Amino acid sequence: MQSLTELSEFLRSVERHAFKRTAYMVGDDDAALDIVQDAMIRLAEKYGQQPAQEWPMLFQRILSNATLDWFRRRKVRNSWMKNFSEFESQESDEATENLDGISKLISHHAQHDSFDSLHQSQTLKIIDEEIKKLTSRQREAFLLRYWDECDWAEIAEFMDCSQASAKTHCQRAIQALAKSLRSKGIE
Repeated sequence: MQSLTELSEFLRSVERHAFKRTAYMVGDDDAALDIVQDAMIRLAEKYGQQPAQEWPMLFQRILSNATLDWFRRRKVRNSWMKNFSEFESQESDEATENLDGISKLISHHAQHDSFDSLHQSQTLKIIDEEIKKLTSRQREAFLLRYWDECDWAEIAEFMDCSQASAKTHCQRAIQALAKSLRSKGIE
């Protein structure tokens, strides 16, 4: 079947990029893999018979919605866990995250002995943290524009807003990043 072959080729062409983008958004490789696979299955089941030129936009929309659903489920799950657990505190969560970040930084440093790679690693970590602090709309517009290299029309369609609104979200993200990075000594 020609359509099935085309769909398989399309999914193969977008899988790596979709995984990287989702992993960056959710910060968990396993969850990102689940989200991307779920989005691919939804595209195949519901829109596999659509014309091939519509698949990229449909897939991006499905992937964005699947990612938002993951965040919503996680928020609900976390609120239930907080209600049932008196011993769990935000401080312990932050300490665990900090220890995880430190251990990743140490292992990365062990693999690359040069000062430059350590400096670059620290800088990228700071940038990553600042991107995570952006609002969800700003982060989405910024990543679509500069990570996925989408044009404004595509970004507006993905975000279900006007091009002017997409540009505004992206511009505010750039301004917020520039200000916060400058305050940390990164130009």
